[in-house]
Amino acid sequence: MKRCLFIDRDGTLIAEPADEQVDSLEKLEFLPNVFRAMYHIANELDFELVMVTNQDGLGTAAFPENTFWPVQNKMLQTFDNEDIIFDDICIDRSFPKDNLPTRKPGTGMLTKYMDGRYDLANSFTIGDRVTDVTLAKNLGARAIFMAKQEREQEVKEQNLQDVCALITEDWIKIYEFLKCETRVGIVERKTAETAIMVKLELDGNGQAQISTGIAFFDHMLDQIARHSGCNLSIQAKGDIHVDEHHTIEDVGIALGEAIYKALGSKRGIERYGFALPMDDCSAQVLLDFGGRSWLVFDAAFKREKIGEFPTEMIMHFFKSLSDSAKMNLNIKADGDNEHHKLEAIFKAFARAMKTAIKRDPFKYELPSTKGTL
Repeated sequence: MKRCLFIDRDGTLIAEPADEQVDSLEKLEFLPNVFRAMYHIANELDFELVMVTNQDGLGTAAFPENTFWPVQNKMLQTFDNEDIIFDDICIDRSFPKDNLPTRKPGTGMLTKYMDGRYDLANSFTIGDRVTDVTLAKNLGARAIFMAKQEREQEVKEQNLQDVCALITEDWIKIYEFLKCETRVGIVERKTAETAIMVKLELDGNGQAQISTGIAFFDHMLDQIARHSGCNLSIQAKGDIHVDEHHTIEDVGIALGEAIYKALGSKRGIERYGFALPMDDCSAQVLLDFGGRSWLVFDAAFKREKIGEFPTEMIMHFFKSLSDSAKMNLNIKADGDNEHHKLEAIFKAFARAMKTAIKRDPFKYELPSTKGTL
């Protein structure tokens, strides 16, 4: 079945001026990276491209047609010159007060895409307004919200979180999202000693929800999310009334499995990745997502515990992590303050991970001469 991208015009393909009318060639301004991304979307992916736009009062004195069509035609010709051709163009001319079914988020202009011939569940709307997200819901599709991350609240207020697949202002990220696999790893691990749930989104924005029952460990895991840019949720319940060992070990195993799952095919990743200072300390973490586990750990601690975290478990945590993630880790740290030293290791690991998981959709190949990782 065919898939579609239902793409808004003003504010999505071209800049939208303050008066919300692009009614002269002087106002025509294309958004950054739109040509590069749209070229690859049009020529590499199997979406039909449908422009869907509200043009308030087009053809009335409020918006004469002779000011609209020169801009529209120039825009389309420019896209055509870049080998980007829209399969269909749907323009609603009504005012919001008219409340017509053809006006977004109504689907009146798009009924031919709703007759069963199109795979709407795997189609997307792309637009800069919440009405574009609502249109996706009305179509039974998903939405890419062309907006700053802080506008996520608008989506939540309309209860559209499940419809909105991506929030970004970056056309390159849109292309990457549409072309490449979604990188999410979910692991549930239950033993007689622990119950752990981990969800890792590699292409996140550093959000963390951590609860292990060990406050300092929570703080360190939060550093992984914040400094890697991943979204990380870890909920762990363990027999910490006996000892912290099982909880820390099993979180390491589950997090490593989540990393391995989220990496998927590993196509396009940098693969390797970091050293950083923290006050009196320095930490170096060298990392390779090469498919083989190995740990070199060179750090000594004078204190038995930092908070309720046993320092002897730091090496064991990263050994469990590297084994289940099938990665090489070379960790070295020195300094006087034990808290700083341990925190520097976690931050350096996060930064190494951020470097290594970075993906280039324009070079979507395995970073290996072996052909497998």
